[in-house]
Amino acid sequence: MSGPLAIRDGRLADLAALEEGPLARVLQALDGRGEETRLVGGAVRDLALGEKPGDFDLATTARPETVMKRARAAGFGVAPTGLAHGTVTVVVEGQPFEVTTLRRDVETDGRRAKVAFGRDFAADALRRDFTINALSLGRDGTVHDYAGGLADLAARRVRFIGDPRQRIREDYLRILRFFRFSARYGEGALDADGFRAAVEEREGLAILSRERVRAELLKLLTAPRASDVVTAVCEAGLLSPLLGSLTDPARFRRLAAIEARRGSAPDALLRLAALCLRVAEDAERLRERLRLSNAEFDRLAILAAALPGLHGFAIPPPFGALRLVLFERRRQGALDALSIAHADSGAAADDRRFAAAYRFLLETPEPSLPITGADVLARGVAGGRRVGAILKSFQALWIRAGFPREPEVLARLLDQAIEG
Repeated sequence: MSGPLAIRDGRLADLAALEEGPLARVLQALDGRGEETRLVGGAVRDLALGEKPGDFDLATTARPETVMKRARAAGFGVAPTGLAHGTVTVVVEGQPFEVTTLRRDVETDGRRAKVAFGRDFAADALRRDFTINALSLGRDGTVHDYAGGLADLAARRVRFIGDPRQRIREDYLRILRFFRFSARYGEGALDADGFRAAVEEREGLAILSRERVRAELLKLLTAPRASDVVTAVCEAGLLSPLLGSLTDPARFRRLAAIEARRGSAPDALLRLAALCLRVAEDAERLRERLRLSNAEFDRLAILAAALPGLHGFAIPPPFGALRLVLFERRRQGALDALSIAHADSGAAADDRRFAAAYRFLLETPEPSLPITGADVLARGVAGGRRVGAILKSFQALWIRAGFPREPEVLARLLDQAIEG
């Protein structure tokens, strides 16, 4: 990520976004006539890095009612999404913009802040979390920096604004955000003051909603420097209380390295499993601690059930073991289990042999039982529970025989199941 910032003489080098398109239109509508509106926060940070912002937040001296009036007059869509906090969503050409009236904190409880409206961009910037998030961009391209954010951004350094402990006490989620932003934008060692404050204030994490913790944690796990930062967080003892289980940062690092070598996109849920999933009870615990969705829980539960089917074999597991897991846990479960088994195998594992195992799971059709209850009944077996028992016996014989498909072999196995 190293490299010069896209800033020249205090102004954004590429002004295209400010001269045409949805952002230019919304700034033109809201700026001027006694009010000032700027792009703020993460979008300015990303533009300064030469990256495309994911979303756009604007700050303005105008009150929400003025924002809505001007936006409607310009023909934009308007949604009063957070009037209590001064936020209005303006939609231009399908692009949403969060427009928030300048504000200052009146009261904080470690989770949310009560605010009062203001007209001071500097005060608004200094109430934010990190210096690199306190930048603002005027309509003329001027980058306003009240906290040394540009210097920190150039140095790839993530620092709290002012006293780190005070910033954290305003919202304890900032502990996790500090680590996530350090893993995304930082280089080298974590900021010592910020790290120390995060450790000292860690008990505040307990008051956060599990949904907020989940969202921030999963983003951290997939950040570019997640391996280094997650290791530091685990060694500081910050994650185990949140997850309710011991963590294995070495296993996490190995999985992240495997994903990088394979050219795979980081998989947040799989990385979570590498960090702290061993048995089925761990999946249950994570569902409770992180408010996982049903689909997320099911994936982790299937993975936990699939792992024993691959452990205890040669590394990588033989195709027979892989085919059985593919049959019992389907493709996603089998691939997840192989990835974790790969991470468990240690640094000496042969990636080329594992590549053949991944290819086998990706290319082999998912086995399905080749007979049904109707086939059993056609043999003259009376209905009822015996049909289910015969199917179960046939399945065991079929698996043991290597999942054959030839009709004569299937007929023989069914005979054995009926006779057995």
